[in-house]
Amino acid sequence: MKFIGYRTLKTGIGASIAMIIAKQLGLQYAVSAGIITILSIQNTKKQSAKIAIQRIASFLIALLIASILFKIIGYYAVTFGIFLLIFIPVLVRFKLEQGIVVSSVLTTHLLVEKSTSMFWVWNELLLMLIGVSVALVLNLYMPSIEGQIKKDQAYIEEKMKEILVQMAKALKENYNSIGEQELFNNLKDRLYTARNNAYQNLNNYFLLDASYYVQYMEMRIQQFDTIKRMKEHFKKFFMTYEQTIMIADFTEQVAHSLYEENTCEQLIKDINELRENFRRMSLPVTREEFENRAMLFQFLNDMEQFLRIKNEFKQNPS
Repeated sequence: MKFIGYRTLKTGIGASIAMIIAKQLGLQYAVSAGIITILSIQNTKKQSAKIAIQRIASFLIALLIASILFKIIGYYAVTFGIFLLIFIPVLVRFKLEQGIVVSSVLTTHLLVEKSTSMFWVWNELLLMLIGVSVALVLNLYMPSIEGQIKKDQAYIEEKMKEILVQMAKALKENYNSIGEQELFNNLKDRLYTARNNAYQNLNNYFLLDASYYVQYMEMRIQQFDTIKRMKEHFKKFFMTYEQTIMIADFTEQVAHSLYEENTCEQLIKDINELRENFRRMSLPVTREEFENRAMLFQFLNDMEQFLRIKNEFKQNPS
């Protein structure tokens, strides 16, 4: 078990560096630079850059509002209260909420010093710039999580294969529940964890398009939703026919064709051929046969949807 996480390590180092730089430049309230760095360290590069821009913009707004109020009313606690009543709604209006706390703290320095002279304005601006800059520099390197994403891919494909094999077996052996709720739950949890990892990976690149893994995980989640619908059909299957065995064999074929690069075009053609074969077969004789075959056709329709989701993904690469 890791005692200190990577982000914690960067936060500790960054806060120290920011305070040292501020102190060496002779800035007052140098500790604030360290606090700003702590608040600006994020999980991804894009988050860090976005917050840096928001905080700098919010400070400039705070400086404008505070300067006007302090000159008109004076350097009193009530003035700071009025400042917050104006400042907070303005930042919310412009979606700069990330800068509320930091800019308010820096504004208190002006209140304490009872001055908005260039010396103190420059002092506070430098504290902000040092704090966010150190955070940005430390966030330029993020440990790659592509290895974990590839493991997620392998796990997802293997578990989907396992589910489809179980379905094929259930069709052949004529039982109406594949009894794999835990497997479905585990797959669902891993899918959403993997999607979060994919988005985190995406947000660690500024210029490179890293959206492939996001699209891949979204595709697999859509397929998972389709598999859940297919699973519901098992509650209504109660008889085994020639068509059932054919669909079971095809389901097993799909299970062994889930690898990432498969476009599923041939499998979609196979489904159409399967339907043509069904049309040439004799019609159901009893009501039970009719209902059961209807469920088989719905299962096959969902299987086609499952394959088309993958086909569309491969036809529209990132």
